[in-house]
Amino acid sequence: MMMGIRNGIYMTIGCLMLDIQGTSLSEEEMEMLAHPLTGGIILFSRNFHHQQQLESLCSSIRKAANKSIIIAVDHEGGRVQRFHEEFTAIPAMGSFQHLKLPESDILEKLSAIGWLMAAELISSGIDISFAPVLDVDAKISKVIGDRGFADKPETIISYSTAFIQGMNRAGMSATGKHFPGHGSTVEDSHFDMPIDERSLEQIRNHDLSIFKAVCKQGLSAVMPAHVIYSNVDPLPACFSPYWLQTVLRDELKFSGPVFSDDLSMAGAKTMGDIKSRAQQALSAGCDLVLCCNDRNAAIELLDNLPQQQNKDKAVRIQSMMPKATDLSFNDLTSSTVWVETNQMINELEQIA
Repeated sequence: MMMGIRNGIYMTIGCLMLDIQGTSLSEEEMEMLAHPLTGGIILFSRNFHHQQQLESLCSSIRKAANKSIIIAVDHEGGRVQRFHEEFTAIPAMGSFQHLKLPESDILEKLSAIGWLMAAELISSGIDISFAPVLDVDAKISKVIGDRGFADKPETIISYSTAFIQGMNRAGMSATGKHFPGHGSTVEDSHFDMPIDERSLEQIRNHDLSIFKAVCKQGLSAVMPAHVIYSNVDPLPACFSPYWLQTVLRDELKFSGPVFSDDLSMAGAKTMGDIKSRAQQALSAGCDLVLCCNDRNAAIELLDNLPQQQNKDKAVRIQSMMPKATDLSFNDLTSSTVWVETNQMINELEQIA
């Protein structure tokens, strides 16, 4: 038996997060959503026309799935923000380190923006944004850059904690990415297989110190990187029992869900065909694996991936459901706190 409501009590949940092609569901997509392996949907800019359409789409997704399902999006701010128009333009997280303000003021603004981002999404039917980025901006990465908060771990810890507190205040759980750190490689794992040749000690003292601290501050979920840390383990982190079990679970004592990055990215393709990638990611410790922008691969997984019931994984994924869902988008955007936060964002450029 499976639940068909947004905040339903745990019954079961699938291990695949897929995508859809447009602003409404096709018959094929309805069938895919109803499949027992489908546990989530991630939305992109192509799925958005306006806020009411988005809200209707999310409702249609839940109705077609007829079970507990996570609806996600990458809505970090800056150059990675999928929905615009009625949604507030969120500044890039890397811009805050340049503000000529006391740190206490910056942290207050980051918390307010974390709340705003999460509240706008939740009131539109979205459960989670895959945010924040916890990667150190080492000034060489093609994909991280100003998506990261800063180039110093201590700054990232303090800024990301404030942002997460804001997300939590709105009722949204936070997902830190890309474990154990993507910022020290040049290559973009969407298109290449990044190799990080640093020692384990270097990674521990730099990148891992961030995840260790933020996990203690209430980070709900983690997304590992499609990066090989060649002097530590031969497997990309997303497929590595060492990184996901020995380090993340055993050493950092992290107990929340682990979402793979997209298995269709170039950084994942070294692990074989799509079924092999999914099986290896799940075996390594991922609770839910993403397969996006490749419909044939998604169908192959639905047709051929074994169905397994794992209560612990399902409970972890279910824990990501929003803690508050009763605020309408119109009520939100009419509220004093929303208006004041938007005004604050508009004023940021003048003090940068």
